[in-house]
Amino acid sequence: MAIPVIHLDELDAFPMAPQQGSEKFGAEVASFGSEAGLKGLGAMFITVQPGKRGFPLHNHLGNDEIFVILEGEGTYRFGSEEHVIKAGDVCVAPRGGPETAHQIINTGDGPLRYVGISTSNDPDVVEYPDSGKFAALAIAPGTSFFDAHLRYVGRRESQTDYWDGEDL
Repeated sequence: MAIPVIHLDELDAFPMAPQQGSEKFGAEVASFGSEAGLKGLGAMFITVQPGKRGFPLHNHLGNDEIFVILEGEGTYRFGSEEHVIKAGDVCVAPRGGPETAHQIINTGDGPLRYVGISTSNDPDVVEYPDSGKFAALAIAPGTSFFDAHLRYVGRRESQTDYWDGEDL
């Protein structure tokens, strides 16, 4: 049964950072779209610590995203531009190429909290312009990027031939 009211302060969050630690990345993420009964939308509550960012700069080829800033201040990288953001702002990230790549950075002294809402088109391809990576994923029957049914993160140079491994 769907939960009609979500209490953000009661959600179970998980750390979103490299396992070995990072000077740049560090956030806590709590997903709540499926708990709310949403079928076509994903929703997350993200808390980013000062000086950190939750996710690498990325763009989705198959999904739109929107971010509602609840608390704190930061910088919204969008394409080649940077925008100052604060509580009450809404940042949009339509699907597309590197011109729609986006990242939220906490430039304030306290936590930056926001809600991210996205379409849930599956499969999706995500590009990471800063590092030259991409991720191809089919989430179903999983529930998130991390437990996707099929997930490949790599670089174009590491591709293989279409017939590779086939019994020719």
